[in-house]
Amino acid sequence: MNHSSKNKLSLLILFGSILIYTSDVKCQNVTVEQDSKFEQLLNEKRKINASIHTTDRWKIQIYTGDNESTKKSLQEFKREFKDVDATIIFHTPTYKVWVGNFKTRIEAERNLKELKKKYPHSFLISPKT
Repeated sequence: MNHSSKNKLSLLILFGSILIYTSDVKCQNVTVEQDSKFEQLLNEKRKINASIHTTDRWKIQIYTGDNESTKKSLQEFKREFKDVDATIIFHTPTYKVWVGNFKTRIEAERNLKELKKKYPHSFLISPKT
């Protein structure tokens, strides 16, 4: 057997082994164990979201995204605007950063104008519960 044939045979054996291994892995079942406190925490978060009554107030949504990036956005906002109320709201499947608690639309629009400099995609909302 020449050197080239040995290399081809070695590669064939390697690819065959990988193919057998990956097909074996695909057949295995995966079990995910979830801490029982997770469901309790999720239910508490749902209760808190449901209890936020803001029907007569205006807010500004500055960010929408996944959990981690939303947390970062909230932290960044709180560092820069220490006196403005801000929170994360979860509406399946996205997280949102809502800021302010303005009594009138005019007050909210004034703040929106300032916030758009830093958060150009922000907009006014009047959340209903």
